[in-house]
Parts: sequence; C-alpha cells; structure tokens
Amino acid sequence: MSGIIIAAAVVGITGILIGIFLGVAGDKFKVEVDQKEVDIRAELPGNNCGGCGYAGCDGLAAAIAKGEAPVNACPVGGAPVGAKIAAIMGTEVADSKRMTAFVKCAGDCNKAKENYYYSGVKECTQMPFVPNGGSKACTYGCMGYGSCVKVCEFDAIHVVDGIAVVDKEKCKACGKCVATCPRNLIELIPYDAPLTVNCASKDKGKDVMAVCSTGCIGCMLCTKQCEFGAITVENNIAHIDYDKCTGCGKCAEKCPKKIITRHNKICYGSYSCRSSHSGMCSCRFRQY
Repeated sequence: MSGIIIAAAVVGITGILIGIFLGVAGDKFKVEVDQKEVDIRAELPGNNCGGCGYAGCDGLAAAIAKGEAPVNACPVGGAPVGAKIAAIMGTEVADSKRMTAFVKCAGDCNKAKENYYYSGVKECTQMPFVPNGGSKACTYGCMGYGSCVKVCEFDAIHVVDGIAVVDKEKCKACGKCVATCPRNLIELIPYDAPLTVNCASKDKGKDVMAVCSTGCIGCMLCTKQCEFGAITVENNIAHIDYDKCTGCGKCAEKCPKKIITRHNKICYGSYSCRSSHSGMCSCRFRQY
C-alpha cells in the first residue's frame, strides 16, 4: 500500500515540476505578437494564392504590419479589404487599378491548324516534351488542355473551343494562371481595358496565316491609325499601352485580321462567356 502512495507522490511531484518548468520556459521564450498583424490577418481572405508576392496571407499580413507592403496588396480582397486594413494601419489607401487575367490567343479549333492528332496526356505543361510542342501548328498559341483552369481557385478561366477564356468578373488577378502557362500567353491587364490584341505570335505575317486564319500579321495598320501612340508593333505582334489608350477603337476597325478586339462583355477571349461551360466543340478539345 505504501508503495502505491510513494509512486503516486512521485508522479504528482514530477507533474508539478514539469508544469513549473513549462510555465517559466513559456514566459521566457514567448514570441511577442504584433496585434496589428493579427488584425490584418483576420481581414485577409485566406486563399493563400500568393498573388500578392508573399508566401500566403500570413506572410502578407506580417509585411503590411511592418510597412513592407501596401495595405491594398491583396488582389483577392481588392479595394474593400484594402480599406479595412488601411483603417487598422491608420493610413490612407493609395489608388489601385483592378486587374484581370487575359489570354493572348484567338486561335480556336476552327481557326488554328493542327499538325497531327494528339491523344496523350492532356496537360499544357507536358507539351514541351511532345513533337512541335503539341499538335497545334502555331507554336505560340493556346494549347487548350487547361493547366490554367486546374490552378484557378475562383472558377474564372475555362477552355472554350480549344482556347482558354477568362471570366473577368470572377478573376481575382492572383496570377496563378499567368505563372502556369508554359507559353506565357496569359498576362494581367486593367479590368476596364477597352481593347486587347488576341495574339502572341512573333512569326512573320505569311507564316502566321499558314497556321492560323486570325493571327496578327504585323502589318502595322493599327499603329498608323492611333493618334496617341498607344499601339506599337514589336517582333511582328501588336502591343497596347493602356496608359495611353483612349479606347477610340480605330485600330480595331482597321485591323484586317480583326485580332484587335473591343471589350464590353464579361469574358476576355474570343467568345462570350457561356454560363454552363458544358458544351463541346467539333474538334479534339473539350471544355473544362
């Protein structure tokens, strides 16, 4: 009986000593928490998309609290979250421009030629390992296998008739699709951009027309129409400077391939957004 009492006493005393040790150690080695950082983290959406340039929302919250990142750095939260964080930091929100992803390709399965029928892995990031970088004759165009679709957390991009199309109302400009596209076809542009050039081919006009009926041929007619120097042709492809573009549309009207597109619709692509995204086109592509 006495042995049981002694054992219980030893266990009890040991527990008390361990508790005292942990209490002292916790107080000595505790990490001070910046309350601003905690409050900022509570306002961030928690997607951890990395679109802000930091390793998730925790990293961004810490950077904002230290003054290393602007209060409106979260592309997912946008202006509303930026305003709340500005109130926490006691600062004003700097003007920011809403951005959205844009796919620089209009070569759908009805306009772009195929070199061969491909039946392997349907993954854009794997195409560099197959002949010609994929079956599509244009080596600059969208391959249409939806690697960008798979990384989007907001259901903002789908493959329609063989090319990726962005729903700019859903897009949060996190940049994951931009980073994923192996052909660097996706870029972030202003949400209210009135015009886009739906092509990225750097081939000469004759070579472009040989593989795609709608690609930019670098004719420079658009540059001659623009009174503001907002559109230039470099490496056989037209580029729009949105800081200069007034949206007059003269370049689009003059473009012989109609590759410069006006935008007053939800989707950034060659098609209006389809609510169901459930159809299939007549070629090898399937909507994702």
